[in-house]
Amino acid sequence: MSQVVAKKNATKLADQLSKKTRFSKSEIESLIGMFRTLTRDKGEKMDRNKFRDVLHNTFDMTDDIIMDRIFRAFDRDSDSSINTEEWVEGLSVFLRGDLDEKMRYSFNVYDLNGDGFISREEMFSMLKSSLTKQLSEEDPDEGVKDLVELALKKMDIDHDSRVSFEDFKKAVGDEPLLLEAFGPCLPDKKTVDAFFATFADSRLDDW
Repeated sequence: MSQVVAKKNATKLADQLSKKTRFSKSEIESLIGMFRTLTRDKGEKMDRNKFRDVLHNTFDMTDDIIMDRIFRAFDRDSDSSINTEEWVEGLSVFLRGDLDEKMRYSFNVYDLNGDGFISREEMFSMLKSSLTKQLSEEDPDEGVKDLVELALKKMDIDHDSRVSFEDFKKAVGDEPLLLEAFGPCLPDKKTVDAFFATFADSRLDDW
């Protein structure tokens, strides 16, 4: 009986979420089924470690700082876990967001302390984390510092030594590749296609 009620509630939630995300109702049902499979032993809450596993195993993400920030972007109520609604709405932007949605999302990921700016220090932390393995110089910090200065030159439109959302939006509008300037925080097409291919295994009908 509880299974029937749970399925009915999930169908109702899928209907609601289809009106405010970029997924169809059937896709949302698959996402809810997937979420419930992933969180079966966690009371339908996804913790940080499980979410990192999804990012790593499904979307080939490896950067610790970025994965932690993506988790925080999904966890809108800041309760250190992701619920079903946050999962679907977060994936809507992550997988299918338009440029404006992705700009806001990427900026929030890169704004490590949430003060509304990407500072020189935040740029350094993220670039060092994502690039140190690729930098073969004896002093990789110097190479990272050079990249920070280059990023500021391109993105700090109002010259206050930090990047506001307006700076970020203008810079990305002019040069879309800057959307992920401080580390990969969005999936590539190959992993997105592979993710959607798993939907057939996660339908609510299979519960």
